Amino acid sequence: QVQLVESGGGLVQPGASLKLSCAASGFTFSIYPMAWVRQSPGEGLEWVSTIDTSDSNEGTNPRYADSVKGRFTISRDDAKNTLYLQMNSLAPEDTAVYYCARLGAYWSKIYHPRGQGTQVTVSS
Repeated sequence: QVQLVESGGGLVQPGASLKLSCAASGFTFSIYPMAWVRQSPGEGLEWVSTIDTSDSNEGTNPRYADSVKGRFTISRDDAKNTLYLQMNSLAPEDTAVYYCARLGAYWSKIYHPRGQGTQVTVSS
């Protein structure tokens, strides 16, 4: 069955960096676009970033929410079946549970299946 396992979260101070990982199994990782989404306490699910498959016509074509553009970088390693999110210049408003999700298509807004999430807390 599909499994997505996020890791790498933690408690950091404002301005710090973290790198999240998402280990995928149970499906052919390389043929699916992938995304990171997050959820803050009392808020709905917020899209963070999407990456296309490595063999798409425009390459992996990463895209980002305006709130993280220039600070976060999404990447994938198909040989390791792993999705990453490098997060720099973290701010308190980045505090959330971060989930990776498999997409049916690059522009899909259906973030399922997704993992159990990893908590990121940014606080001084």
